[in-house]
Parts: sequence; structure tokens; C-alpha cells
Amino acid sequence: MIRRARDAVRLWFSPQLVRAEGSQPDYRFSLANERTFLAWLRTGLALLAGGIAVDQFLTGLPGPFRAVVAVVLLAGGGLCAIRAVNHWVRTERAMRRGEDLPAGRFPALLAVTTALAALAVVVAVLVSG
Repeated sequence: MIRRARDAVRLWFSPQLVRAEGSQPDYRFSLANERTFLAWLRTGLALLAGGIAVDQFLTGLPGPFRAVVAVVLLAGGGLCAIRAVNHWVRTERAMRRGEDLPAGRFPALLAVTTALAALAVVVAVLVSG
């Protein structure tokens, strides 16, 4: 398990290892994969900004509640960044090998967690206001 994780992380920083596998896919697919990677990074940055905003600007909310919502958003931003690079590598390798593209539950988990954080803030604002 640890070796597998280490090998996966190594691919993040060694794109030449990814390129060495299989055959070169149509460059348009690789570029689309890169755009998806960048979209995940933008999502991560937006979640980081949201976490900072909750912590700094929703001072009327109880401190512990505000901290929990901020941490959930900040953690989501960090996870998005990690997920972005991992998904980019997995997708590039699958295209080069002629395999099915990887599927995952992370988008659903991220959406539900973000919606719950938003709902919690809405409820807290209504209750405290």
C-alpha cells in the first residue's frame, strides 16, 4: 500500500515516466486533460478563499462553528489540489494505455460537502441574525 502510494506520488513529479508508457494519445485529449487539471486547481483555490472568508468575515457566528466550516472548506481546497494532479496522471496513463478513463467518487463527495458547508453557514446566519 505504501509502495503503491509512493509510486503514484513519484509520477506526479516525473511526467517523463508517464510519457514513457503506451503510445502518444491525440494531443487534443492530453490538452483537455490538462484543462480539467486546471479547473480542479481553480476549484481548490475557490474553496481556500471561501474558508478564509468564512474565518475572517463571518465574525458574528460562534467561533467554534466558524472554525469548523472554515477548516472543512480549507481541507476541501487542499484535497482538490491533490485530487487534480492524481487524476491528471491516472487519466494520462489510461489514455496512453488505451484503457477506460478512471472514475471516482471525489466529485460527488466534494459537491455534497460543499453544499453541507453552505447550508450550515446559511442556517447559522439566519439563527444569529
